[in-house]
Amino acid sequence: MKYLLTLARGIDALNRRIGRAASWLVLAAVLLSAGNAVVRKAFDFSSNAFLEMQWYLFAALFLLCGGYALLRQEHVKIDLLYGRWSRRTQVWIDIAGTILFLLPFAGLLLALCWPYFLDAWRSGETSANAGGLVLWWVKLFMPLGFGLLGLQGLSELVKRIAWLRGEGPDPAESQAQDAELDPSAALRRGHANEGDAVQ
Repeated sequence: MKYLLTLARGIDALNRRIGRAASWLVLAAVLLSAGNAVVRKAFDFSSNAFLEMQWYLFAALFLLCGGYALLRQEHVKIDLLYGRWSRRTQVWIDIAGTILFLLPFAGLLLALCWPYFLDAWRSGETSANAGGLVLWWVKLFMPLGFGLLGLQGLSELVKRIAWLRGEGPDPAESQAQDAELDPSAALRRGHANEGDAVQ
């Protein structure tokens, strides 16, 4: 279990780094979108490449941050009964969901996306739109994203089994500590403190 927890910490660190780096793509997409709108209105000029780059940045952000969102427990959950059950029952449900749904889903999508990317790469596929961009590199984000999601699923599984065995901390507490290290959490706390000061 000690080796598996070390592996889980490595996966967490990988997804944390990639997720935080990829979050800057939001700024890039906003600036590109705003710049494209200004150029189109002011100079009556536009390019399919600008539009496609916006889509590619969004696709990269969405796919590369899936594992990071799972690490932070920020995927959407429909909580009708989960919150009423004991922590031990919740962890067992997480384990069952990871084994029965998350890992098979990530594995299947990875298996389907990899040949899709390889075909695009080997053929040097480009957009059918005039002035469009090369497509193969954006298709690489699909297997990368589902691979990172699957790895994070394994990490979450290991951490929950370790907690049940009394050999590791509660993953929910670890996630809360990780959230405290996030720069956006500091910004949210700052805004909350400003609101308290105004009142």
